[in-house]
Amino acid sequence: MEKKPILLKKTYNAESSRLQMKQPVVSSKTIVLQSHRKPLPYPWLKQCLQSVESWSKKNHYDYFFMGDELFDPIEESILIKTRQQTVIATDLARLLAQQKYLQQGYQTVIWCDADFLIFDPDRFIIPQTSYALGREVWVQRDKHNKLKAYSKVHNAFLMFRQGNSFLDFYTDTARRLVAMNTGSMPPQFIGPKLLTALHNIVQCPVLETAGMLCPLVIQDLMNGGGAAVDLFNQTSSESIRAANLCSSLVSEQQNRKMNTLIEKLTSQDPALF
Repeated sequence: MEKKPILLKKTYNAESSRLQMKQPVVSSKTIVLQSHRKPLPYPWLKQCLQSVESWSKKNHYDYFFMGDELFDPIEESILIKTRQQTVIATDLARLLAQQKYLQQGYQTVIWCDADFLIFDPDRFIIPQTSYALGREVWVQRDKHNKLKAYSKVHNAFLMFRQGNSFLDFYTDTARRLVAMNTGSMPPQFIGPKLLTALHNIVQCPVLETAGMLCPLVIQDLMNGGGAAVDLFNQTSSESIRAANLCSSLVSEQQNRKMNTLIEKLTSQDPALF
């Protein structure tokens, strides 16, 4: 292994949305899916989306971007239950979308979040496993103000192939947990929290190069280095080639500097990873 050197209630007519929605023409065995409401809340998200679309074209994958029609397959009761936590509905909707395109005949379906940046496309290669999750190395301070790193998995990148044994089970489990819940739900309820719990038991395949950058690591990268990014590198088993940039957690000050960070990442500065 290479080591590092250093809503929601529908406010639109769902049937009309489906009729107006352009469906991709199958020209490849693989499709890459993304989704976000428009207009995009931050200009730098466009660069993330473009990086994924460009990577898809480079590898001759079909690419499809969705808006709110992503939520069409979700039953109204779950949409109402999750309207204060839209991300939970999104986490379920991405699974249903991947099931749909596998059923339509694609051999491989890939999901990338809208804030997922592929900054080293030549070396970001999907594995030959039947499915794969992304790797989360989360760095934060403990109660003693000491930096700690937690190795988990995430769903900002998901890949499923025909015949995989995990997607249907995961989708059914996620749907049942939301439907059965009668209290509050954390944003990561059926996303990273559920995935990490399952992974800890069954050791799911993980694409180590599909990372996630938490706010402390992002800040260090903006500053040219620091203890958080050093700990991130020490904890990671491989150099990441793409990463979720956690748009929902970065500060307003960081958001204003994200273009600079993206430039640094896409320059493939060896001092970063």
